[in-house]
Amino acid sequence: MIITSDVVTKEALVRIDGVHKYFGHHHVLRGIDMTVRQGEVAVLIGPSGSGKSTLLRCINMLETISAGRIHVSDDLIGFRESRGRLHDLTTKEIAAQRRDIGMVFQKFNLFAHRTALQNIIEAPTQVKGQSRGKARTRAMELLDRVGLANHANHYPAQLSGGQQQRVAIARALAMEPELMLFDEPTSALDPELVGDVLNVMKDLAKSGMTMIVVTHEIGFAREVGDTLTFMDGGVVVESGDPRQLIANPQHARTREFLSKVL
Repeated sequence: MIITSDVVTKEALVRIDGVHKYFGHHHVLRGIDMTVRQGEVAVLIGPSGSGKSTLLRCINMLETISAGRIHVSDDLIGFRESRGRLHDLTTKEIAAQRRDIGMVFQKFNLFAHRTALQNIIEAPTQVKGQSRGKARTRAMELLDRVGLANHANHYPAQLSGGQQQRVAIARALAMEPELMLFDEPTSALDPELVGDVLNVMKDLAKSGMTMIVVTHEIGFAREVGDTLTFMDGGVVVESGDPRQLIANPQHARTREFLSKVL
């Protein structure tokens, strides 16, 4: 008897195996293991200093890991392996890997002297060699997607914090990444501006974008996340289905943290 199932197991897009990170003698990441499958939204929560942002920066090669391996798709991030030994990639090779990984920071990091439109077309034209016409068309599509088509010619100083963050998301999407990293994208915003940014992120999730999100927005984790991981002291304390973990955390440290943020 053959049993069939409609459930299709998605392939792992991100594999993090035994990752450690030291800053001098400070052991920030202590053997992190994590898998994020294609199209999943993985949410990371935890207190400040728990290693969440450092982990994102390692995935995007803004920091070099001290031990372990990170794969995005089938690429070993930051290194090549030869005869069982790891060798650093060149700056050019790292830049090529980074093209497929979009990152949105807590601070918007927009070019102050360029308009929203100009901020978005910069990387596609300079890094990917797109024509300005093609890049401009795509940028306007993305601005429309994040609700800012009428603000294309505004400079960052003319935009609210929430609008600047939405431009930053559009800028990251312009490179057509296969993975998006969000490092506390709403923490620098006034409370009334948070919803607009979260709505854009929800739309991305619905479209099937693979995302790793560091956030304190527990409601977003519950509603949108496929997995929720609580980190503390550089380790994964527990991980699982967001709704189950939030409602019934198994670890005392997780219960203590959630009691303070819910």
